[in-house]
Amino acid sequence: MKKAIIGRKIGMTQIFNEDGKVIPVTVVEAGPCVVIQKKTIEKDGYEAIKVGFGDIREKLVNKPTKGQFVKAGASLRRTLKEFRLEDCSGYKVGEEITAEIFVAGDKIDVSGVSKGKGFQGVIKRWHAARGPMSHGSKFHRAPGSMGASSDPSKTFKNKHMPGHMGAQNKTIINLEVVKVIAEKNLILIKGAIPGPNKGTVVIRNAVKA
Repeated sequence: MKKAIIGRKIGMTQIFNEDGKVIPVTVVEAGPCVVIQKKTIEKDGYEAIKVGFGDIREKLVNKPTKGQFVKAGASLRRTLKEFRLEDCSGYKVGEEITAEIFVAGDKIDVSGVSKGKGFQGVIKRWHAARGPMSHGSKFHRAPGSMGASSDPSKTFKNKHMPGHMGAQNKTIINLEVVKVIAEKNLILIKGAIPGPNKGTVVIRNAVKA
């Protein structure tokens, strides 16, 4: 991983390219993120940088976390994440990372927590087929068979069942940066990304591009 940044999903819109073609884009407020700590092989066994993003009130930050920002000489931030970059030597504690690290045309991976759907049945959760919807049928949207009754006389693990849906960590790979508005710290990404509006996302270099 060569570069990464934390951002907040603003929402979706569309823009026109030079040929007049409509491109659906997701707008992300990326950074500014501040480097509050550098991990080294000698001390920690690996190289990484810890960055913070987003404003937060002081009373919502506990004392150990607050001490990290005081030591780095940085203002308090809501979200903390570590990035294991290929080369961390170019970053200094207290330095800010902005949207300018990405340019139009970059291939990226975007990670975030997907929208929570609550408790859902097998049709919505696993795309199971429903039964006949006529009055004579008494099987419409039920889960159906749980397995054979006599042998093996149990329901196997990972059987598709009703349950909690969404609110999981998801990554969409090989997305494209359409435009970077550096003065407003905005990155326009082609297509959709995980999570609701105002959700926190992480943008990294694409690993499979």
